Amino acid sequence: MPRWLPRAAVLVLGLYACFQLGSWAFHQLVGLLVNVLIAFFLGLAVEPAVSRMAARGIRRGLATFLVFLGVVAFSAGFVVMLGSMLAGQITQMIDDFPQYLDSVISWTNGHFHTSLSRLQIQDSLLHSDWLQRYVQNSASGVLDVSTTVLGGLFRLLTVLLFSFYFAADGPRLRRALCSVLPPARQAEVRRAWEIAVDKTGGYLYSRGLMALVSGVAHYVLLQILGIPYAPVLGVWVGLISQFVPTIGTYLAGALPMLVAFTVNPWYALWVLGFVVVYQQFENYLLQPKLTAKSVDIHPAVAFGSVIAGTALLGAVGAIIAIPAVATLQAFLGAYVRRYDVLDEPSVPGSRGPRTGGEPGRGGGARPDGPLPRGLRALRGRLLDRRRPGSGPGDRSGM
Repeated sequence: MPRWLPRAAVLVLGLYACFQLGSWAFHQLVGLLVNVLIAFFLGLAVEPAVSRMAARGIRRGLATFLVFLGVVAFSAGFVVMLGSMLAGQITQMIDDFPQYLDSVISWTNGHFHTSLSRLQIQDSLLHSDWLQRYVQNSASGVLDVSTTVLGGLFRLLTVLLFSFYFAADGPRLRRALCSVLPPARQAEVRRAWEIAVDKTGGYLYSRGLMALVSGVAHYVLLQILGIPYAPVLGVWVGLISQFVPTIGTYLAGALPMLVAFTVNPWYALWVLGFVVVYQQFENYLLQPKLTAKSVDIHPAVAFGSVIAGTALLGAVGAIIAIPAVATLQAFLGAYVRRYDVLDEPSVPGSRGPRTGGEPGRGGGARPDGPLPRGLRALRGRLLDRRRPGSGPGDRSGM
């Protein structure tokens, strides 16, 4: 047996054990890593506001606390208003349910010649097996719902805590990271960090401005139509349509349409038409002007990044995909060298006119105007190789 074989076997087993241990640790910590990633982008988003407040003499920790306090207060107020609106709508639907049921029963009896009554339907529903099973499953699932709610609150607190530290100690964190890198790499890290702050903050602020415009426009429409809870519905449409990618517009317009339908079915059609028209106005006029400088990426790239982010991290990946791709594109743009594109034939597949081509020496088409010096030299070397009796291996002249 060779002497190196036992040592190699031990090394392979050790590497395999380390790989298994690292894989297990990664799967155990993937939730924490996702929370840290969310907190990092949230910290980047609020860092411009914190930096402006710190430049005016406010301590960075206090400035971060004030910014987060405003965000939390706005979110809590929105959730409370939305919950009160939904509770009121559900209560109204429950109160009006007997009238809806009577109208459906009368329509059914008139068209299908049946003899249904509300008491029979209620009695059959109360004594049905599926209703009893549903109640039992709901009672047993209360604990699961409570566990999910507590887990969500703990995750939210974790994200807020990490994002607070990322925003409050941003300069200190950058210095600590750059202290272990050579000077050449330090400049790249600082530049990447500045680009990330600029793109993430610009993306969220532009989305916030578009959410404000969208909310005000839909609030005016709902107020004109006399739809209840118009302010809350306006805020709902503005936030959901801007911060939920791809399907946010449809989710945002569904709730105002449902509330408008309870008032008047024709009002729901008015809301639908306004949502469609405003979406076109936003896509072709408003959004290009607001996001041209903050997030300058192609719509197809943005859509693909949202799909990839959703596949990797779910809803969180869909939200942070666009600023992440914009940051990567802006950072790599400084290291990609671009060249002028030579003129091409207007018709695909055509060889174009022969301008200045020399018969017997390639015969290819040349673009209008003189070729650059490097291309002329390369073309000359290629033509010399095609001449008979030329090349380093030719010995005819000896």
